[in-house]
Amino acid sequence: MFVVIYGIIKFNNHKKKISRCDAMQDELLEEEKKLRRLRFIVDFAINYITTQDITHDEAIMIVEGVKKHALKMFPGKDEAFEIIYAPRFKRILNDKFKRS
Repeated sequence: MFVVIYGIIKFNNHKKKISRCDAMQDELLEEEKKLRRLRFIVDFAINYITTQDITHDEAIMIVEGVKKHALKMFPGKDEAFEIIYAPRFKRILNDKFKRS
């Protein structure tokens, strides 16, 4: 079990000092991991919507589910989702359901 307290990592009762740089690096790696996961989820949802025989309402529910999960992973980033991912989903939905 890992426990980080004020720059000290405790792992199986062994302590190791870490620098702030190491802690920031770990945070960046965790952020990148979450971003890769979100990209996978978005790509999977887009692929599913485009390849499966689903209704418009079902597709909307998928998009809403992806957005909900994204905001759970990145709280307060509603605007970023609307700028980055919403246009992709709108384009896919318009193409699939022939709307403009």
